[in-house]
Amino acid sequence: MNNVLYTIFVISISLLLGKLANYLLAALPASLYGMIIYALFLQLNWFSAQKVTKTNQWFIKHMGVCLVPAGMGIINHFDLIQQHGLALVIIIFSSTFILLTIIGYLSERFLITPDNHKTITNNIAQNNTKTGSK
Repeated sequence: MNNVLYTIFVISISLLLGKLANYLLAALPASLYGMIIYALFLQLNWFSAQKVTKTNQWFIKHMGVCLVPAGMGIINHFDLIQQHGLALVIIIFSSTFILLTIIGYLSERFLITPDNHKTITNNIAQNNTKTGSK
């Protein structure tokens, strides 16, 4: 129980300092500043990483339960999901496929030039000869 209170205290201090940093700088969200400060506290050993490890692992394990608003939105509109579930699944998969296809095409078109392609091919060939692969 002491480690849980210690972890909550450390996270709260980090979040409060993150809110202060957000108020002064306003470039990033306060929670992001808080995470950066939390990581710095642990890296600099200002707070014990050993004491917060077990509680942090529990938080990560139960993160889905902690995200209640998304779950409540699904429960509140479950009749719509039942009614349009197949259409939603088709839209999600097709939009993901289209997005990945477009990104792959654009990355090949604009990031891989003929010179880069030759260099990549040569590097692969050299690595295969070193390891004996074909």
